[in-house]
Amino acid sequence: MKTIIYPLSRVDKRTIGKNLEIFLAGSIEMGLAGDWQTEVWNQIPNESSVIVYNPRRTDWDSSWVQSISNPQFYGQVNWELDHIEKSQIVFFYFDPNTKSPISMMELGYVVANPNFYLDVVVCCPVGFWRKGNIDIMCERSSITVYEDIDTAIETLLSLIEKSS
Repeated sequence: MKTIIYPLSRVDKRTIGKNLEIFLAGSIEMGLAGDWQTEVWNQIPNESSVIVYNPRRTDWDSSWVQSISNPQFYGQVNWELDHIEKSQIVFFYFDPNTKSPISMMELGYVVANPNFYLDVVVCCPVGFWRKGNIDIMCERSSITVYEDIDTAIETLLSLIEKSS
């Protein structure tokens, strides 16, 4: 049965069991990026043995100072990095309506540390302002870049099915 986890919730190792862990990385920029995370979640069959980590928060406050001394910010960033590092699949979506510098930084972190994951799925549509950078970084790491989210989701679903 699929399970979704939001910040700053954690799951007990016994709960994880043999479930495949998936982190949804990519554009959020509240008000600019669509809620693609829900689109991905809705496509995963209910009977799938997966835990999906979704960093999108409904309670995010854009007035929070982005500083190591801010407990809300510190907790969010560490939650994301912890779950990127422990997931077997990291799914990236770069929304063309956003700049997504943090998502690009996370992609760099992931490709520089291939022992963190088994698979990376990257969707970067034409129109994303730094698509060329994403394409080159992924090419150097032998990661396919999908230009439409439906194809990227199909790839994710195939990876989930293979792991069953």
